[in-house]
Amino acid sequence: MRIIFMGTPDFSVGTLEALVEAGHEVCLVVSQPDKPKGRGKEMQPTPVKEAAIKHGIPVYQPKKIRDPECVEELRKYNADVMVVIAFGQIIPKEILEMTPYGCINVHASLLPKYRGAAPIQWSIINGEEVTGVTTMQMNEGLDTGDMIQKVEVPITEDETGESLHDKLAEAGAKLCVETLKAIEDHTATFEKQGESPTEYARMLDKKLGNIDWNTSAVQIERLVRGLNSWPSAYTHWDKKVVKIWRAKAEADGTVKAEPGTVLSVEKDSFTVQTGDGVLRVLELQIPGKKRMDTGAFLRGYTIESGVKFTQEIGRASCRERV
Repeated sequence: MRIIFMGTPDFSVGTLEALVEAGHEVCLVVSQPDKPKGRGKEMQPTPVKEAAIKHGIPVYQPKKIRDPECVEELRKYNADVMVVIAFGQIIPKEILEMTPYGCINVHASLLPKYRGAAPIQWSIINGEEVTGVTTMQMNEGLDTGDMIQKVEVPITEDETGESLHDKLAEAGAKLCVETLKAIEDHTATFEKQGESPTEYARMLDKKLGNIDWNTSAVQIERLVRGLNSWPSAYTHWDKKVVKIWRAKAEADGTVKAEPGTVLSVEKDSFTVQTGDGVLRVLELQIPGKKRMDTGAFLRGYTIESGVKFTQEIGRASCRERV
């Protein structure tokens, strides 16, 4: 099939690669404009743009896809179908209906659950045991189009936002190829979506990672895993932000101290009282340092039982070893 592919981040790259490998003619890639990155603020191409250049596919990067000149530019390519995966802009009706087979979207959830911008992370934060990928025929709503195919992906006990992202990207690439084959063979079935049983998977922001120690250890562990690797869960001590990268909830019905208080310090970890249960901290990061196992942190810093982590920046509670 002759395809216009629309996508921007790493999550989209695997699907583009799979379509090329399957023998489809990707005649154009549409991606978000390059953005300045790093200290030097050099313009950085999107991951999808880099992949397209590697395959010699022309790239179009409109600031606003709904502008009339953008619509006319896409029309020139006479594509059979458009494939959209994490593009980053709302696509107007003129483009949705431009090609014979419309726009096919790859969404990282089992629709109608977790419509929205961050389904991968919210599925972990909310404690789901299974998620997956859905292909759908796009309409003007937000992830509300008719569903075509689904594939389930289990969420493991130690799953992170990053690891699940990679699993779903791989599953989505394979499913997209299968969906296009079904569409081309006229064997695809289209199922209307019902009401979503979950809240909208809203976009992530850094404030979401600010740990509330009054919540349960299980909830905090899910937050830590879901926000790894971005934007990360964090807490405060010594007027600094401490990122927590890995932690484990431990059942303990007795509340021994105020939530946020360090209960015990061992060689390779320490435990913190939560509103329900205890959280064992296994990997963290302090400002100006790389991520480190808690054991490495404890070899460089002294932390004692009774120290309290807070949501707000407070007084010093740890001291560096000399």
